Amino acid sequence: MSDRDPQTMAPEALALPRSSNIVTGGGWMLMACAGFAAMTGLVRHVADSGVHPWEIAFFRNFFALVVMAPWIAKAGVAGLRTARLGLYTLRSATGVISMMAWFWSVSLLPITEATALGFTAPFFTTILAALVLREEVRLRRWAAVIIGFLGTLVILRPGTGEIAAFGAGVALLAALTQACSVIMVKTLARTESPNAIVAYMSIYLTPMSLVPALFVWSWPSWVMLGWMALVGFVGTLAHLCFTRALKAADASALMPIDFLRLVFVAIIGMIVFNQIPSVWTWVGAAVIFASGVYVIRREAIAAREGRARPLPSSDPPAAG
Repeated sequence: MSDRDPQTMAPEALALPRSSNIVTGGGWMLMACAGFAAMTGLVRHVADSGVHPWEIAFFRNFFALVVMAPWIAKAGVAGLRTARLGLYTLRSATGVISMMAWFWSVSLLPITEATALGFTAPFFTTILAALVLREEVRLRRWAAVIIGFLGTLVILRPGTGEIAAFGAGVALLAALTQACSVIMVKTLARTESPNAIVAYMSIYLTPMSLVPALFVWSWPSWVMLGWMALVGFVGTLAHLCFTRALKAADASALMPIDFLRLVFVAIIGMIVFNQIPSVWTWVGAAVIFASGVYVIRREAIAAREGRARPLPSSDPPAAG
């Protein structure tokens, strides 16, 4: 998964019953939003200083591994033992693509616009569920996807030239791969500890992200290394808060809180980078967010109805 908060969960993930503590989950989600927003600002600062985004992504993972090293050493082999190694591997593969694309988009676009485009992830999840998993997607969900796409067009405003088409495409690629990754994180969170999920992410993504970074490698200064160490530290803390939020509460309940991430990013963009979001950015983001909330809540309702529906009887029908 990318270093952004997820916007959606898969129907499969929502279908499993569990207790939900919105107060605890909401608190963790609020801290995760603030942490991810701060990390976005740090990534933009380092990229503006001349470090390639792919190199930033590698050092983000490297320093995250440093942060998690004490826990990994203490837990040992027993603490990392899992029966879901295949899912961890697949999740890491999509996660490294998402992270590379996300960091790249942050360097190409105003950070508020890049973040707003990230809220398209629920729509990618719905489309993938229909095309890949052959799930039944009814008209109302398709309508929400179309409305969300229109919100994206409001932000992009094709033909105005205010947002580079390439940068927007990279941001949407990050959202697509993030949707895939988040589904797997949510599934892992039901049986794996938050620390183990983040530790495995660091163990896998550090060597994975090194490969593309080598193609653009340039040794950073000690000052830039310090900034990237901060990126890794803040990103790891935010991800730990995020996984704890998902463990405590349902995604449909956390979605409204997640929108605060865009507000935090907009504040950072205005104060630090003098990037003033246009009114169209806020209008488009609101449309995307409202559609995303609808999609997730429909999934939650469908999951509850599925659990409540009685199973067909296996007894033969009575004669006569």
